[in-house]
Amino acid sequence: MIKVLIVDDDFMVAKVHAGFIQRTAGFKVVGAAHTGAQAVAETERLQPDLVLLDIHLPDINGLDLMHRLRDVAPELDVLVISAAREVETVRKALRGGIVHYLIKPFSQSDLQERLEHYRSAYQGLDSSKDVAEQSDVNRVFGLDRAERPLPKGCSVETLKLVETALKEADGDLSAAEVAEQLGTSRVSARRYLEYLHDEGLLEVRLKYGVGRPERRYLLKV
Repeated sequence: MIKVLIVDDDFMVAKVHAGFIQRTAGFKVVGAAHTGAQAVAETERLQPDLVLLDIHLPDINGLDLMHRLRDVAPELDVLVISAAREVETVRKALRGGIVHYLIKPFSQSDLQERLEHYRSAYQGLDSSKDVAEQSDVNRVFGLDRAERPLPKGCSVETLKLVETALKEADGDLSAAEVAEQLGTSRVSARRYLEYLHDEGLLEVRLKYGVGRPERRYLLKV
């Protein structure tokens, strides 16, 4: 369960946001704060995973507050919810390492969409792994396969043929073997295979022999 602290100077707005969050699976509101001083104290006491942070607070600017919150909770993530629309404010928030910036007013579905992305992307990073795959990073930054363009010179039609060749193979395939099946160059085949690997759809196995190890590709189950 992802613990959320709401920081907003308006008591009623904070209550409405709490209702939105409680109706989003996987999230729990653990508290609310209405000033910067309260936010620091509650963050230190509750150690939330995520803070929904307003920028206009009576005693401090919310962007300056972020640093104080992370002093008492170093692993804290911040989602800004504010009526502030100034481009420089948004830029400063992004430089501060926020997970999203949601401009008021917004609907329940708007907030739920951001929360669900946070849960699947930021919280979904596998802490048991020492390194991240490109697909893990793409997910964090919102680059799913539908949005990420194919490499230059590649086509959707050929990509489907590559995927079919992999599905019908008894085991793993090399770029040379895919190229032979499709009648393309090895360089072109490898470009498609590496794209699919970056998307997290293929596993790469190295076959050792004379010279450089051969990269062989297998569809993930």
